[in-house]
Amino acid sequence: MKSANKSRPLLGDMLFTSLASLMAGMVTSLCLGLLVYLLTPLVQAGEAFAPSPLRPDQVQRGSLLLRLADGAVTTGAPLLETDVQVDINGFTARVHVRQQFSNPGSVWAEGVYVFPLPENAAVDRLRLRIGERVIEGEVRERQEAKRRYEAARKSGRKATLLSQERPNIFTTSVANIGPGERVQVEIVYQQTLAYEQGRFSLRFPLVVAPRYIPGSPVAAREPLSFDGSGWARNTDQVPDADRVTPPVIDPGQGTINPVSIRVRLDAGLPLARLQSLYHPVSASQDALGIHHLDLNPGSVPADRDFVLEWVPKAAAEPRAALFSEQWQGAQYALLMVMPPAPEDQPAPPPREVIFVVDRSGSMLGESMSQARAALRLALQRLRPADRFNVIRFNHSADALFARAMPASPGNLARAGRYVDRLQADGGTEMLPALQIALGQETEAGVLRQIVFLTDGSVGNEKALLELIHQRLGQSRLFTVGIGSAPNSHFMTRAAAFGRGSFTYIGKVDEVGERMQTLLGKLEEPLLTDIQIDWPEGVPVEMWPQRLPDLYQGEPLLLTLKTDRMPPSVRVGGVLGGHSWNEHIPLRGGGRQSGIHLLWARRKIAALMDQGIEGRASADLRAEIVDVALEHRLVSRYTSLVAVDRTPARPVGERLRRSALPVNLPRGWQAEGVFGRLPQTATASELRILSGLLLLLMGVLGYRRLCKGEVGSVS
Repeated sequence: MKSANKSRPLLGDMLFTSLASLMAGMVTSLCLGLLVYLLTPLVQAGEAFAPSPLRPDQVQRGSLLLRLADGAVTTGAPLLETDVQVDINGFTARVHVRQQFSNPGSVWAEGVYVFPLPENAAVDRLRLRIGERVIEGEVRERQEAKRRYEAARKSGRKATLLSQERPNIFTTSVANIGPGERVQVEIVYQQTLAYEQGRFSLRFPLVVAPRYIPGSPVAAREPLSFDGSGWARNTDQVPDADRVTPPVIDPGQGTINPVSIRVRLDAGLPLARLQSLYHPVSASQDALGIHHLDLNPGSVPADRDFVLEWVPKAAAEPRAALFSEQWQGAQYALLMVMPPAPEDQPAPPPREVIFVVDRSGSMLGESMSQARAALRLALQRLRPADRFNVIRFNHSADALFARAMPASPGNLARAGRYVDRLQADGGTEMLPALQIALGQETEAGVLRQIVFLTDGSVGNEKALLELIHQRLGQSRLFTVGIGSAPNSHFMTRAAAFGRGSFTYIGKVDEVGERMQTLLGKLEEPLLTDIQIDWPEGVPVEMWPQRLPDLYQGEPLLLTLKTDRMPPSVRVGGVLGGHSWNEHIPLRGGGRQSGIHLLWARRKIAALMDQGIEGRASADLRAEIVDVALEHRLVSRYTSLVAVDRTPARPVGERLRRSALPVNLPRGWQAEGVFGRLPQTATASELRILSGLLLLLMGVLGYRRLCKGEVGSVS
């Protein structure tokens, strides 16, 4: 009994000591884990900025040291300056892009630069300038052009290769740039201008925005000099991810890749307004009425799209225009027709409007503010008879309602609260959001319109377009590009497949005007079921062949090829609820070079669309190559290559290949795209460390107990 009573305080001491040991172990482990958690980002940041941890082969005298937004460090990258000269005549522009590569290091360099061009750019010329010498590029099938470039690179000859990765993403590779040397690459293309609501516009993109790459990584191919060097790994859904994800400089290091832009504008009619939307310019007009514009100051960082707009005076607004060219025995023409406004506005049909909004990490900051403002305005414009729904997505997707609901005050208030809570984070999985939007059934007689608000920063455009083609049905798809550098290729093609239109919103101040215009169009389609009838016996090849619905203020723009131009063409359709047709004369108009390039570019785009619709790829490839080679165009299957004849790099001298970094688009936040350790890492390391330390303390405590070191019970 006494022995038992005596053992109780000893047992209590033992338990107290064990608990104290356990608590001490927990506190110690937590402190150690917290210390590791706090110091890891600082250590990583120090490693990224400090030159001392770099490998000896990374450090070269005079080389450029850059910290990238994903935490990596790049050295020895050639420097880049770009000069753009735009010559606008009527409805078309001829653009010269001069990229000057300079090697600041002491080792021979090869530079690889991934950059954007307009999605409708018909690129037909490449020149390599070495001092006073000029080497003209030749168009070849893509693999043959690569072989020529690789052979020149290995033999020490200067060479440049221009390849298309997407219709709006290109890669310039320049081999054998000597230490301290400058080499200039000139790229020339033709494009049509946008015209809508009485307003012309030209958009020149300046940076390839980081893209979300879905799918599972695939095994890397054996690296070659012209293979991709992007930050993303190739996946089963985006097999060329490494070619469309150039390294991005850390915004904390400032900006790189300065660009100068000069514009010569011969509008052919008096203007009421001329303005650069996002960059300050100096403008003047000469005695011939031609406008000249230069960036002010002379250059800007390549971090947001350059957009120029001009509005003709009311009396000078075009109703129709024809530009023609005779090239290699054939007649080519660019035809613009503006349908008249209907005399009677019919009652609009019942509508169902589905809003799909991107809230992924790339939308963090200004883009998310623009998207929320655009959605609020769109909800305010809904009529009581309309039905609607809102779908949001990042790495997952969900809808406000299970199905489209009436635009009642209660439902609109609920939608407003839903929009106000939108926050940007996570990945950009568009496919599930589109599946939800396209998967809901619509009542007969209801016009279904899908409005997609996004920056389009994805790499799996083909899969998305295939889904739209398969599931759209009678719905209409309208895309709204948000931010300073949206993926215009995906958004224009998606709208074309969806028989809708693409609207670009580059800053918050534009949300009201741009969305009012778009929403007005949605409410009153103008010309539908458009048909083109050519005279019998006159062979005409016209692109595009899939004609969109037109809305008030939108023209019909066609490119034609024929052996003889017919006197007129009949354009018909349903205008304001009634049958409408008009004969458009095809005589007269302006003569202009480069129309055949616009026709060929549109044909290639249409053929690529046929691949999305299921046509055999081998047949398509052969036809695209034939068109591209005939018209000397860069395409998915053809490239331009220029090779110097004389070796420049001495035998035995090392050649270092560098991917040129790009800026993060203006208004984007790096942590929304690449993440930071405290935000994106899990607590697994901390938990493992704590668990191991607790386990160790428990084992030590158990061993002491077994040895009687914590007291005796006898």
